[in-house]
Amino acid sequence: MLNIKKLVRSNILDLQPYSSARDEFSGSEGVFLDANENPYGEFNRYPDPYQKELKQKLAVQKGVDIDTIFVGNGSDEVIDLAFRVFCDPGMDKALTFTPTYGMYDVSAAINNVKLLKIPLNKEFQIDRTTLDHKRDDKSIKLVFICSPNNPTGNLMNQRDIEFILENFNSIVIIDEAYIDFAEGDSLINLIDKYSNLIVCQTFSKAWGLAAARVGMAYSNSEIISLLNKIKPPYNVSKLNQNLAVQALENKALYKAHLKRILSEKIKLKNALDKLDVVKKIYPSDANFFLIEVTNAEAVYAALVAQDIIIRKRTKLVPNGLRITVGTAQENQSLITALKNIS
Repeated sequence: MLNIKKLVRSNILDLQPYSSARDEFSGSEGVFLDANENPYGEFNRYPDPYQKELKQKLAVQKGVDIDTIFVGNGSDEVIDLAFRVFCDPGMDKALTFTPTYGMYDVSAAINNVKLLKIPLNKEFQIDRTTLDHKRDDKSIKLVFICSPNNPTGNLMNQRDIEFILENFNSIVIIDEAYIDFAEGDSLINLIDKYSNLIVCQTFSKAWGLAAARVGMAYSNSEIISLLNKIKPPYNVSKLNQNLAVQALENKALYKAHLKRILSEKIKLKNALDKLDVVKKIYPSDANFFLIEVTNAEAVYAALVAQDIIIRKRTKLVPNGLRITVGTAQENQSLITALKNIS
């Protein structure tokens, strides 16, 4: 077990967190004259800063203790807070495996932390032989692994992830934004085993709440308390907390939508397979496909001209395009347009 405090920035350990009005009194009834709120209106009161109702429902759903859950303004907030907790600007480093999610780059740059990048192998998996010269680098405080990976779509090999957890003196963040679409299990079940593990998930994808910006981190209570220590006092609005709670209470709708997306995913792959313009479809455990086409720039431009918007990933994968699984009608519009592109 790692000594987490040795990885934390000294100023964060010494920090006295901001105490909000709702920290000092958390009751729901009373005459509230403490937070300089407008006494009128439906949404005039500050929200629960620690999202207790939402966390209680998540704890039941995931089978974890409530103090192992952090709720943030999207999982991007978790990424940023991790840099703030563990990395001294201009001194420490983070590590990731490319191609992958671009926010690791952005958050590293914002926090003045050097991001080391190790290429994935041809199957878009981690090659352990590339890790030998990094394992003893004590300046690497964070390791980011996106699984299922964006933009490639594949789950990462769990044995490789556990190898990193066991051999790096770093916090390892597994970004599971797309895990609901995968047949493999979440690594939340490993947070008791590894003290340096953080697992991120989100309501933005399978739960259909991208507009609400609600993300979660699961880890041991020590790490969760550090994230809570430095987050903004009211980082998730009451409206967004309510939407997430409602989604968890309507799990039948979530399951129905998930089933339809996965069904359409099979149909979309079969249709893409038959197109001459598509040279390769990479294996996907997510709700999207990374494909290789003959001329990605031309294909992308032709689709945009027809108001069909996909994602150009050519800077990460040669002639790579990323296609999200849409509705049956949206997917058919895409296939029809691609048939007319030579």
